[in-house]
Amino acid sequence: MKKLLFLPLLFFVISLSAQEKLQGSWQLVEQDGQPVTSEESVRIYQDDYFSFGTREAGTNKFIRVGGGEYSTNGDYSEIYDFHSEKSDLVGQEKFYDYELKNDLLKITGDDGESQTWQKISDDQNELSGNWVMTGRQRNGELNRSTPGDRRTIKILGGDRFQWVAFNSATGEFFGSGGGAYTAQDGKYTENIEFFSRDDSRVGASLGFDYEVKDGEWHHSGKSSKGDPMYEIWSPYAEAYQK
Repeated sequence: MKKLLFLPLLFFVISLSAQEKLQGSWQLVEQDGQPVTSEESVRIYQDDYFSFGTREAGTNKFIRVGGGEYSTNGDYSEIYDFHSEKSDLVGQEKFYDYELKNDLLKITGDDGESQTWQKISDDQNELSGNWVMTGRQRNGELNRSTPGDRRTIKILGGDRFQWVAFNSATGEFFGSGGGAYTAQDGKYTENIEFFSRDDSRVGASLGFDYEVKDGEWHHSGKSSKGDPMYEIWSPYAEAYQK
């Protein structure tokens, strides 16, 4: 009886360990065994969620983004919440073989297609997490909201960030941007590496003030257009995954 109880516990520990090792940021280095040179793609794993953003190598041209929930409970699986090119993937669970060795992650689908990702960073700070916007100030008035199918998220992990606006029920994609970030002593800085709505914003560095209060991220400063902004972001898991 003790052996029967031990086995599920062992699988749980192995799964949890794999989840922790995946957390951070990764760059795509091989596709089907061939080096990736024409695109630059960065993937973030954080708090049981993943997202990726891809731009054309050598230019600022946006190509695609995608992301959603993932699990390493037994097989590696993904359920897309959004995909800018393939909305038919939204809501479907896909299973893959995966190999995690040192700083390399190889994912292989049923069709034999494979991707190899190399870890960029697993650094964590007080803003590391998957967040969903639940408050915004307009005309001096702070409005709170309960997010639904249409939502704006921001995932931070391994010194990389990505925000995405989408509708998980219809598969609609509205916009995304991302890059590198720093967060220290109440100062948050984003260095934009891709932006679906305006390639000319790539290379910009935006500074903000931040404070974590009662588990929520209060974010203030000026938008990419120079307009004053104040936003509140709540942990995604509390809103959607309970």
